[in-house]
Amino acid sequence: MNFLFVHQNFPGQYRHAVRYLTRVGHSVTFLTQGPNANDAIPGLRKIAYRPPPRPAAIHHYLADLESGMRNGLAVAEVCERLKKEGFRPDLMIGHNGWGEILYLKDVWPSVPLLGYFEFFFHAMGADVGCDPEFPPAADDGMRLRMRNALNLLGLEAADWAQTPTEWQLKQYPRRYWPRFSVIHEGIDARLIHPDPSARLWLEGGLSLSREDEVITYSARNLEPYRGFHVFMRALPEVLKRRPQARVLIVGGDGVSYGRRPSQTSTWRQVMLAELEGKLDLERIHFVGRLGYEHYLAALQLSSVHVYLTYPFVLSWSLLEAMAAGCRIVASATPPVEEVIKDGDNGYLVPFPDPQALALRIVEVLGDPHPQSAVRTAARETVIARYELATVALPAYLDLLRKLSGARKPL
Repeated sequence: MNFLFVHQNFPGQYRHAVRYLTRVGHSVTFLTQGPNANDAIPGLRKIAYRPPPRPAAIHHYLADLESGMRNGLAVAEVCERLKKEGFRPDLMIGHNGWGEILYLKDVWPSVPLLGYFEFFFHAMGADVGCDPEFPPAADDGMRLRMRNALNLLGLEAADWAQTPTEWQLKQYPRRYWPRFSVIHEGIDARLIHPDPSARLWLEGGLSLSREDEVITYSARNLEPYRGFHVFMRALPEVLKRRPQARVLIVGGDGVSYGRRPSQTSTWRQVMLAELEGKLDLERIHFVGRLGYEHYLAALQLSSVHVYLTYPFVLSWSLLEAMAAGCRIVASATPPVEEVIKDGDNGYLVPFPDPQALALRIVEVLGDPHPQSAVRTAARETVIARYELATVALPAYLDLLRKLSGARKPL
């Protein structure tokens, strides 16, 4: 069968699916803005598209809609060329967030389209306004209503929709729910597993292992959406009470979500300035973005892993930490509460509350049975609900089979 995938940042959420489809002999074409991505997949045809620049003179409410339209038109232009060459997909699949799928049905009206829908924005009850330190702007309701234009246009364009968690589904208007499948991308629990022998070497020659007391924190970027400011404010109390503890912080200094700091370039600089003189910086290690093997080692040697988030998209990193058998202290926010039950497969704390976070980290570190049942339960949760080979990928392939009309399993 012929599959057409579209995601501006190859391979995005489709890494596992396209690897499988190409391996078993299907034809996969992938349209992306990142043709030089280093995640090469044998047998896959990757084609770059380039949207024209967005004009400067545009109302800021319309910025996302304008960019989405330009992405969608650029993708459609590539598809028209492919059509003239005789290419016709059996199924089209793409992430809706950047407008790339808007005009696929204009090129191939009769080909089914599966859209990936990640987040529907709200002025209340989700990420906006959940953190009193960053109150919403007066016009956020109007701005977000326009930001949802791409969501709504994509929902009307797609024949079916996919989202990874029940909470993310519930953010979308109820009238669309019957056309959604909740299927997570999957966590490879065969690759990600506990390893008591894990060790990580840091710059300067220091090595860390399970013999050390290590608090880990990981995010794509160190920013308030993932609770970085709350975590940093908890550290003075934690380090005072646990004099042997070290802190391993994984993540970049950019901004993936939300606002940039106004006084300096990174949130790390903001927090280090705020906490100057209160932190033992010799015990705090900012390691940036690690290669995957080293990232897994960090999880496997962790004594306590901290995961914090606004009510927003659930990170893969939480499930990866659970698969690695981490003891997790996490924010009691809706996307997390869908996965973690306090005291069963992890520990929950109010968000944002640095003092509560510090006390819970100290409590968990003081557990006389560090290889507790909580670690086992965390991994078992992933295996039962999110494991790639036995749960997520089979469900996803079955959805593709139904939408494409294939008579036998893919």
